[in-house]
Amino acid sequence: MDQLILEAEPRTIKGKQVNQLRRQGLVPAVVYGKATAPIPVQIPRRPLEAALSKAGESTLISLHIAGQKEPLTVLVRDQQRNFLTQAITHVDFYAVVMTETIRVHIPLVLEGEPPVLQKFQGVLLQQKEEVEVECLPKDLVPHITVDVSTLQTFDDAIYVKDLVLPAGIQVLDDPEDLVATVSPVAEEVVEAEAAPVEPGEVEVIKKGKKEEEEAEE
Repeated sequence: MDQLILEAEPRTIKGKQVNQLRRQGLVPAVVYGKATAPIPVQIPRRPLEAALSKAGESTLISLHIAGQKEPLTVLVRDQQRNFLTQAITHVDFYAVVMTETIRVHIPLVLEGEPPVLQKFQGVLLQQKEEVEVECLPKDLVPHITVDVSTLQTFDDAIYVKDLVLPAGIQVLDDPEDLVATVSPVAEEVVEAEAAPVEPGEVEVIKKGKKEEEEAEE
């Protein structure tokens, strides 16, 4: 799969002093891995935000650190943001070894339209948003597509065991975990939600409340 590219510089400022970097438009980050000792780095905020908007947990990033001959292939392991502004404040990158398997979570994306919804009123429910997988870094995909056109009736369901997986990917979740189903919408519920409240009913309620208050006095 295609890799995103990020430019970084070694970071010497640590601790509470990293706020200086943030005021300069730089984001403190750290790179670590099984074969990589922790490397403190700093990255310009704008290109970092642009990359993070495209990168999920399963997206490979080519991280070029100034002064190093070869870029590191990394995954975003964690990102911290300001609670109020949602501005990125820190990122953890995991340096992968391309010849060793890794475990990541990959999003599930529903695709298509259930035939049952063409005949009856219902709601498509996604019960599982992602799955944990194991694979080599080269086999990673940004998401796994779930074809919901197999949902012919309200009794049909899609489970983890039904997922069509890209080559090289092994799902670690329980095969019997429910992924998607269609739930019927009861006509009585629809009518009840749409039914207007009669003015007389409101007056009775208000009157009863007033009488209760007078009785209490």
